[in-house]
Amino acid sequence: MRVFFDTSAFVKRYVSEAGTDAVLQWCDQATEIILSGVALPEVVSTFCRLQREGKITDTQYRQLKSLLMADIEDAAICDLTPVVLAPAIWSLEKNVLRGMDAIHIGSAVALQADIFISADKRQLEAAARSGLRVESV
Repeated sequence: MRVFFDTSAFVKRYVSEAGTDAVLQWCDQATEIILSGVALPEVVSTFCRLQREGKITDTQYRQLKSLLMADIEDAAICDLTPVVLAPAIWSLEKNVLRGMDAIHIGSAVALQADIFISADKRQLEAAARSGLRVESV
């Protein structure tokens, strides 16, 4: 099963919070993990914020970043292409979304994800309108 994670969901793989167990189960079930290229800087941004706020140490930051980089070696990472941007723009025109949320949807549509995982209710509704099977974490 090709499982697409938006950033709000994928970060739960590294930061323990509500939904982490579900994300780990989806990762175990996935035959392929799919991410938008924008997810990587967004996840690292989360790690940096946690470090600035003193919620993780410098060592923990480096460990989390290292885990992320190892994990993405086997993931399908979607580039920003016209095939991604067309459904992203359609999603923006038909839904109330942030631009990055629409790029995640466009990436999942372009790579024909079997399921779209997110913690963002509005994004999940828009993804469903784009024809994606969705799951909230």
